[in-house]
Amino acid sequence: MPEPERPEPPERYEPPAYDPLQPGKGEAIAPTGQGGPIDLALDEAESLEKPLGDDPTGPGPREKARSLWSDAWHQLRRNPVFVIASLVILFLVVISIWPQLIASGDPLQCELSKSQQGAEPGHPFGYDTQGCDVYTRTVYGARASITVGICATVGAALLGSALGGLAGFFGGWGDSLLSRVADIFFGIPVVLGGLVFLSVVTSTTVWPVVGFIVLLGWPQLARIARGSVITAKQNDYVQAARALGAGNGRMLLRHVAPNAVAPVIVVATIALGTYIALEATLSFLGVGLRPPTVSWGIDISNAASQIRNAPHMLLYPAGALSITVLAFIMLGDAVRDALDPKLR
Repeated sequence: MPEPERPEPPERYEPPAYDPLQPGKGEAIAPTGQGGPIDLALDEAESLEKPLGDDPTGPGPREKARSLWSDAWHQLRRNPVFVIASLVILFLVVISIWPQLIASGDPLQCELSKSQQGAEPGHPFGYDTQGCDVYTRTVYGARASITVGICATVGAALLGSALGGLAGFFGGWGDSLLSRVADIFFGIPVVLGGLVFLSVVTSTTVWPVVGFIVLLGWPQLARIARGSVITAKQNDYVQAARALGAGNGRMLLRHVAPNAVAPVIVVATIALGTYIALEATLSFLGVGLRPPTVSWGIDISNAASQIRNAPHMLLYPAGALSITVLAFIMLGDAVRDALDPKLR
């Protein structure tokens, strides 16, 4: 049999040599149905000019580096403990400013005929020994406690941060003197000091209690601020600012203080709840807030002797105090976790 003829192989396409004097000569021709000529250099330039993230199949846009505070806020918004504590504190602040929103009665209006009676319509918490509405007094008691806690915390934080920051930044004999004075205040028992200091005060306002708490509270915050400033001033950016001729005031306010204030904020937030509990303790002992001021500590003191006959008199103000202190402590713990990356 004759052998079948084999088809000749197609000639291989050889692109013409590139000639710069003849535009178009030497360009790669795309196969039929796949578009026109491809200019590789132009495609590469377009790909470089194309912003990152425009291609849906490519990587997403780059996130800008967040600062310490923006990163902390990013973490706090996703922390349920912070959200719950913030809502509770916001509610307490609102009712301390406008207690009429949820309590229409007068905390000082009492009916002795209803002494120690239980709950009834319009008075869900019952009455105390003097016949005053326990619900209304519990709502109005938030004003004194929140005022004392916030004012004492702000005062102690400002005083302690200023003295501790200056001592840690400049050092020398001022630092040694501050440390010894702080040690003296640390040696004073808080409750005993309150009994001695406030027993000679006759004012019924909150300011003597605020002043006493600031007096005994600033050494703790001063020590925290001092250590934080000493750590911050050893960083490279502070040394670079000093080498460029920046003055002490500029370095302290622009470079050291913003990076050293975080520990002070954390400790102050936790201490706020402690100061509210301290005010209630001093009022319970009779040397803190005094009638006619409405305070949870005063109501707890009046209910302590009647706990068997009328436990509702103690339950509600003590519960409100516990929730308030717990909310501020939870808030401080959440802020501490957000500002300290090592605890995440």
